[in-house]
Amino acid sequence: MKQVVDLQSSQEFEDLGVVLLSISPDSLSDWREQAQSFGIQTPVLSDGGNRVAAMYGVMQWQMASGEPGHTFVLVDTKGIVVWLRDYGAPEHGGLMYVPPGALLDELGPVLQQSR
Repeated sequence: MKQVVDLQSSQEFEDLGVVLLSISPDSLSDWREQAQSFGIQTPVLSDGGNRVAAMYGVMQWQMASGEPGHTFVLVDTKGIVVWLRDYGAPEHGGLMYVPPGALLDELGPVLQQSR
């Protein structure tokens, strides 16, 4: 949750002009409760059964529990995935928290190319 809180409060991230959505297989009521307790203002979506996660191919990094990993997907205005990274995957550093600055460093050039 700290990841979402830090990204939603980052002026630099906001300046990118992207919409941050948090998607989890958790029930909507569980998500809502967590969002309220952490002060999350961005939309939180429930993906029961991981159908959306599977459509975007992020289940390749699923955790031992069968849940999706900590994956970021950048989708352009046409619905095309222009960047995807699961930082929790060993080949991407095994991180479950990415400092907003590090994420901005990666997203900036991708956004420049896709505009």
